[in-house]
Amino acid sequence: MSTEKYWVATISKEHTQRGVNGNFIQVCHGKQAPLKRMKKGDYLLVYSSKQTFEGNEKCQSFTALGQVIDDEVYPFQMSENFKPFRRNIKFIECLETPILPLINELEFIPNKKSWGYPFRFGFFEIKENDFNRITSKMMKNEI
Repeated sequence: MSTEKYWVATISKEHTQRGVNGNFIQVCHGKQAPLKRMKKGDYLLVYSSKQTFEGNEKCQSFTALGQVIDDEVYPFQMSENFKPFRRNIKFIECLETPILPLINELEFIPNKKSWGYPFRFGFFEIKENDFNRITSKMMKNEI
């Protein structure tokens, strides 16, 4: 039985790309606690409800897939007044995958009419079968 856990982080597509380019993840406006819940070897899916953090243009897709590569949670000085916490991630090349066709199949979305509700937490654990269902679509061209 595997011991890895599977996590979803809600991050705009624009900010997700910064993380992918830098091999890190930053969640919940830079909070440390959610990142400490992950362990080396855990997997991470990034869901982007919007294209940009400040904009309103919808994305509604899973935009990144990665694996936690170490046990370090560290602060990073982004600006004089902002020092968020980060976690090192090895991102895996994948396809951006819309959520709408998957909603009825995902267990972590109990209320299909209010499907966006779980993502409001910004960071949460999902079961392996939901992770596999999503990543099977993200990795379609790899098989």
